[in-house]
Amino acid sequence: MKAAKMSETLAGYKIGFIGLGNMGWPMSKHLLAAGASVMVWNRSVAPAKRAAEEGMLVATDPATLAESVGDGILCLNLTHTHVVESLLDTFEDQLASGALVIDFGTTGYAETKRFGERVRESGADWLDAPVSGGQVGAEAGNLSIFCGGSPEGFARAKPLLEVVGETVTHMGETGAGQVTKLANQLIVAQTIDAVAQALRMAEKAGVDAGQVREALRGGFAESRILDLHGDRMARRDFEPGGRSELQLKDVRLMCELAEEVGFSSPTLENSRKQWENFVDELGHGDLDHSGLFQIYDET
Repeated sequence: MKAAKMSETLAGYKIGFIGLGNMGWPMSKHLLAAGASVMVWNRSVAPAKRAAEEGMLVATDPATLAESVGDGILCLNLTHTHVVESLLDTFEDQLASGALVIDFGTTGYAETKRFGERVRESGADWLDAPVSGGQVGAEAGNLSIFCGGSPEGFARAKPLLEVVGETVTHMGETGAGQVTKLANQLIVAQTIDAVAQALRMAEKAGVDAGQVREALRGGFAESRILDLHGDRMARRDFEPGGRSELQLKDVRLMCELAEEVGFSSPTLENSRKQWENFVDELGHGDLDHSGLFQIYDET
């Protein structure tokens, strides 16, 4: 593991971590292995119990965690904007002057700017740092991380970010990290659809989808989605890694951003309709997002 090779990198760091899901759990373990003192809180009990067994401290609630971290670093890895807001409501008054909050989730752009303003009013700082690379990248510690916030906040967070990520980029002021992640997700959402169409069309013409995927690799159509998700599509293996309901959430955030900045895109609108059909109408929100293939499998 990457963090095992960096056992003293974060010695002396006091870190709070909220959200021990598929992404947050391996990230918190990397931080602990890098020498940080890590206190966690999670809504469900089992992940918190597992964290205690690993040697992490466990807070009774988010406010206690924020108070205990003091002027250290408080990390959030949550799935929805409204969850980020509700938790911020619970610990904002306990944020110490000098604390830094890092939001690793994909959160609404306008809301992120507002959250940053709120914590800065209390003398703390906010860094939006959404990640790309999925659970595999979180476990390997080689995520791509897109950061928005003050140069000072980014510089302070960078040693921590380099423990959980491989490519760490400061994109600009608060919200710039979320804009970059949504650009990433726009490409992901539409490329999954394109790969699904290509492989299903090939099958309907009598050509093996797995062979088509293999033949296309190395050409202009090469991508991690063709490689990883194309393989899933060919095998019809849609056990969740990145859940489709979260992909739809991100597509909707893209549409909100597009409307806010005055950007019109028929393909983005079509992408929203495809994901809403797959998740809301067909009820496949718990499948991996490569499962969008099933829309074409059923035609």
